Amino acid sequence: MVEKDPIADLLDKTLWQTELPGLPAPQRGKVRDIYDLHDRLLLVATDRISAFDVVLGTIPCKGQVLCSIAAHWFEKTADLVPNHVIGVPDPCAMLVKKLKPLPVEVVMRRYITGSLWREYKSGNRDIYGLKLPDGMQPDQRFEEPILTPTTKAEMGQHDLPLTPQQILDQGLVEADLWQKVEEAGRALFARGEEEARARDLILVDTKYEFGLDGDRLVVMDEIHTPDSSRYWELSEYEPRYARGEPQHMLDKENIRQWLLERGFSGEGRPPKLSDDIRVFLSKRYLELQKRLTGTEPQLPTGDPAQRLADNLEKAGITK
Repeated sequence: MVEKDPIADLLDKTLWQTELPGLPAPQRGKVRDIYDLHDRLLLVATDRISAFDVVLGTIPCKGQVLCSIAAHWFEKTADLVPNHVIGVPDPCAMLVKKLKPLPVEVVMRRYITGSLWREYKSGNRDIYGLKLPDGMQPDQRFEEPILTPTTKAEMGQHDLPLTPQQILDQGLVEADLWQKVEEAGRALFARGEEEARARDLILVDTKYEFGLDGDRLVVMDEIHTPDSSRYWELSEYEPRYARGEPQHMLDKENIRQWLLERGFSGEGRPPKLSDDIRVFLSKRYLELQKRLTGTEPQLPTGDPAQRLADNLEKAGITK
């Protein structure tokens, strides 16, 4: 008798979107439903999956994995940079302080891969104001992490690369504050690399978003999750790199590669997600949660939307 796959059993029990009683209608991002509670926000991480700025469908357990990993990393880095977390009332929900978001995102990269490699391979050597040398290989490690800012695009639009000088010239962030942002991004990434290495993982690159609480710089949104970061197996990196093979990935890059293999890179209609890729990605996300947090993920039982509603009522957030 073939044993049933518990993840496959969850394919029709995912959280697509939320409408919470007693709360204002949410603003929907690619993944999160955001409820404005005056001086606070309720961030609900749904199971939606997006790639190339297109929402594709749902992945079982994805929302709770993102929330769990983000909460773990916010706690692990609170001594470096203050964050916006107030509490975690549900496995897929985070109550946070409302901030004034900065209009740029900070991407820290230790390896040339993903979109940066695709740009480099096309012949572009002047990217984000960096002068990259000829002769680099895919997945090659930089001696020092590089900082590559982007715009903060609305849903359905693409983030665009920026140089630090453009950020200053366009008045997006003042010079003194931008220096603090750069320092915070580098400190957070160094901590992320250190913690990942201790778990036989490589934090390849990651995105940070920052906001202001008065004059105080605060890291917000999510941190070091498989949606906002790339993770590879540390022990497999050198052998795979020497052979010119793709790295073992534990993040959203898996879905990007799946789409690229089917001719989709953001334009036109995306292919429908197969059950196989949905289960595969769910297992990769759950594996990463276990590796990073050191705790066994709890698979949901029953309706995740009802669980969310019950937990928010218990926490006094809804009535």
